[in-house]
Amino acid sequence: MATAVFGKKKQMTRAFQDDGTLVGVTVIEVEPNLVTAVRTPDEDGYEAVQVGFGTAKSSRTNRAHSGTFAKVDAPPRRHLKELRGVSGEVGGTIGADVFEVGDRVHVSSTSKGKGFQGTVKRHGFGRGPVSHGSHNVRAPGSAGASADPARIFKGQKMPGQMGNKTATVRNLEVVAVDAEKGELWVRGGVPGGRNAVVKIRKAGE
Repeated sequence: MATAVFGKKKQMTRAFQDDGTLVGVTVIEVEPNLVTAVRTPDEDGYEAVQVGFGTAKSSRTNRAHSGTFAKVDAPPRRHLKELRGVSGEVGGTIGADVFEVGDRVHVSSTSKGKGFQGTVKRHGFGRGPVSHGSHNVRAPGSAGASADPARIFKGQKMPGQMGNKTATVRNLEVVAVDAEKGELWVRGGVPGGRNAVVKIRKAGE
């Protein structure tokens, strides 16, 4: 049974609920995910399906991917990924209709990259005084300990790369499902920019 699917983030908009409440929603385009291979616990040690989605030119597809789609007699897809804990049949498809209005889902994607950022933006540090000649407005301040242990502990919050990591927003409510258009509307925001590949899976699955 399919409990997850890959899609593409389109945009954010607003939608009215049954009680008249206006809520912000994210529109996710869910193209039918073509099942190209099935992983079983007996042969692979885990249960999953390999799916392909997104349009791609044959000239831009390598031989390995071309061979994968040739086995199922289908044109190549741009993305080839696995959905763990999902069962299916080779040649079948998984679409937006696996979800229903009111379902709770977890949405995962790569967050927007912010580049190298300081501690104020990256970790929410407070700033220093800005008057009387202060030179410590946005500096992180003291980060180390005393003579013992005389080192910086691992995991210390410091400036560095922000974003561009896999992020998951949990328990979002499905507001609308349009299987014909291949659209899934979820309440709230999801990680990533427009056209980012997102993974949607049912909560608790």
